[in-house]
Amino acid sequence: MKDKVVIVTGASSGIGKATAHYFSAKGAKVVIAARRLEVLEDVAAEMLNNKAEVLAVKADVSKEEDCQQLIEKTVEAFGKIDVLINNAGISMRAIFNELELDVFRSVMQVNFWGAVYCTKFALPYLLKTKGSVVGVSSIAGYVGLPARTAYSASKYALHGFLEALRTENLEKDLHVLIACPGFTASNIRKVALMADGNSQSKSPREEKKMMSAEDVARYLHDAVVNRKQKIVLTTEGKMAVFLSKFLPKFVQKAVFNKMKKEPNSPL
Repeated sequence: MKDKVVIVTGASSGIGKATAHYFSAKGAKVVIAARRLEVLEDVAAEMLNNKAEVLAVKADVSKEEDCQQLIEKTVEAFGKIDVLINNAGISMRAIFNELELDVFRSVMQVNFWGAVYCTKFALPYLLKTKGSVVGVSSIAGYVGLPARTAYSASKYALHGFLEALRTENLEKDLHVLIACPGFTASNIRKVALMADGNSQSKSPREEKKMMSAEDVARYLHDAVVNRKQKIVLTTEGKMAVFLSKFLPKFVQKAVFNKMKKEPNSPL
């Protein structure tokens, strides 16, 4: 990663923040993007204290023009792009029958269209460097999660997009990675949208028992360096993906029961 130019969206907290720190520690020039500029600048300050080369860009990936501006500012500052890490994402927690469609649209706009927009504008530069497009996805892109219909839909769509993009550019040496961390300690559940669009404010899961964002960052880095096509993290995640191929009804029941046991579950 020495002198590689890496863009990380959703870099103000969680996996994005940890990934930005990890790649910069390996010598990369890192562009961090998020909606909250004041928080983003704090992350940049931390990285600068570690003598990193970092550029903070305020960007809402649900907006096409913000994504275009992010790419333009990156190229203006560093002249190229080697790695695009589409990490920005939001979640939701409500049964579909009670979910407002605007919530569904919002989740799709960030998780799916945000990756599409950023990749579209970055692709010409990534093809020049034979670089990497990374989609930070979820086990929900392999196994549909109850009370997470919009979230699962966005991740399934992301997988299809990235799989097709990889095959389309097979002769151009573009590296495309789909990374599925499994349940990771982060801020995403605290700000997950409820049926009416308000944030639930409190995670329904025991965050301390989950994989750390720093561990995910390390796995992402190694997968990019080794140009892997897919990674699925956590034993639980690997088992769910594997068993869903052969015992789909068993997995559906197990997932339903697990989600139903969450505090204040909408199921």
